Amino acid sequence: MEIINGSTYQAAGKVAYRIEAHFQKHLSAAQENEEDDLATVPSAWQVEKIIDVAFWASLRKEEGNAIRISLAFLPPVQAVNPLLFEKRLPLTPQLLTKLAPGVERPGIHVGIWFDGDQLYVWGTTTKLPNLCFVLDVSEPGLLVVKHRRAAGLGKFTNVAVLRGDQVKVVNENSGQLPDSPPILKSLLGLTSSCLWNNGVNVLIQIAVSMRAHKRGGILLVTPTNSNKWRESIIHPLQYPVSPAFTGVADLLRYDGKTVTEIFWQNALRREVENITGLTAVDGATIINDQQELLAFGAKIARAKGAMPIEQVLLTEPVEGGEPTLIHPSAIGGTRHLSAAQFVHDQRDSHALVASQDGYFTVFSWSEQAQLVQAHRIDILLI
Repeated sequence: MEIINGSTYQAAGKVAYRIEAHFQKHLSAAQENEEDDLATVPSAWQVEKIIDVAFWASLRKEEGNAIRISLAFLPPVQAVNPLLFEKRLPLTPQLLTKLAPGVERPGIHVGIWFDGDQLYVWGTTTKLPNLCFVLDVSEPGLLVVKHRRAAGLGKFTNVAVLRGDQVKVVNENSGQLPDSPPILKSLLGLTSSCLWNNGVNVLIQIAVSMRAHKRGGILLVTPTNSNKWRESIIHPLQYPVSPAFTGVADLLRYDGKTVTEIFWQNALRREVENITGLTAVDGATIINDQQELLAFGAKIARAKGAMPIEQVLLTEPVEGGEPTLIHPSAIGGTRHLSAAQFVHDQRDSHALVASQDGYFTVFSWSEQAQLVQAHRIDILLI
């Protein structure tokens, strides 16, 4: 017997107008820049309805498995080579639950459009227009609103995360603060490169993969042609790499002439997974800013003559989030403390730290504030 829940997901109504305003702002800017292939902005009621249906679907299971599904708001005519259903299907939690097993692979989106005041599902697509509204059901009760970047390259830009009754809306202006690291600016869509093989875009792929393996880990990014980082590592190194492994670096030098782009992208994904797997080994994985692997399983120590770090400036790129001075161990324990100490001593380096519980922090040095900044970016990586 089907139980019909007449209540609605209240968080959907609270965030719908803010999401509509976000998409309208970016669409207007894209139109002023004369960008093409732009998506239609969903109205607040459409956003609310899509979120509401997706939330109730996320709490269901199909054959004992949790629902994972991606919904995109666009008409079939804007999709490239779409898979079209013979008939329109009403957008309901029951429908999404049944469809989910067949469309849960990354890159497949269920197409949603409207007729009057009714939303319907028309099929699936793997190609989306620029700035297309997307809602991902990541796990039970966890929804992520995002959009496809202009030019369609790199990770989708997150707009809001809804987890149960908690709603976090991304604050794009947080990336404009002094000394914001490039990875934060790119994730916020402020400096996204049109090149898929841009070094920062690759670092984002590594961060997403680190978070996904759920074992926790530290990735240290050091300047090329400098061995100063060794002053902050216990010797002998557990797993030094010599010569430096250049699997990712070689692919970043791809000139587009020797192999197809699809072949190259798949090769890069494999190399990213190769590096990311090593971050699950106890200790830190070390690469330079050309993505060359130098060592893994390294133990971080305070550099000779350096003072122990006492506080960092913790920030999270969400509306209402205020920078807070905090002891680094309070963020997540020993792993975060050692990463913060490394950046405190090696100020031209960055540290990326994944927690087993899904939190992700980037440590960087702020010349203006003269302290280490800790940027919580997991909301941007989901």
